[in-house]
Amino acid sequence: MKKPYITLEEALAAREEGRRSVKFLTEANGCINGCCSGVTICSETEFNPEPGFHDDQEGFFVLEGNGFVRLDNEEFEVKAGDSFIALPGVRHTMKTVDSEKPLKVFWFHSGI
Repeated sequence: MKKPYITLEEALAAREEGRRSVKFLTEANGCINGCCSGVTICSETEFNPEPGFHDDQEGFFVLEGNGFVRLDNEEFEVKAGDSFIALPGVRHTMKTVDSEKPLKVFWFHSGI
């Protein structure tokens, strides 16, 4: 049986080199059909010119900071406590207002 939890230390140790996201629950912990979660720490003050997109929906909850989100052509401001969702196929990216105060966002894929 797979271990249905992960410690912060294990998640940080498994972080991919050069990535700003830390994955928490994944298939390694028993998640199925693409379900996973993690945190992204965004210190960039410009939107990524190549936003991400997925075949499933992805939900977000802003933990810390202030910034902006772009979902396809819609752009809006976010702050700690706000939530948003990127539906399947929607290109999405975010940026912080201040590179000294990163935007920290919890995200989750519900799977399909």
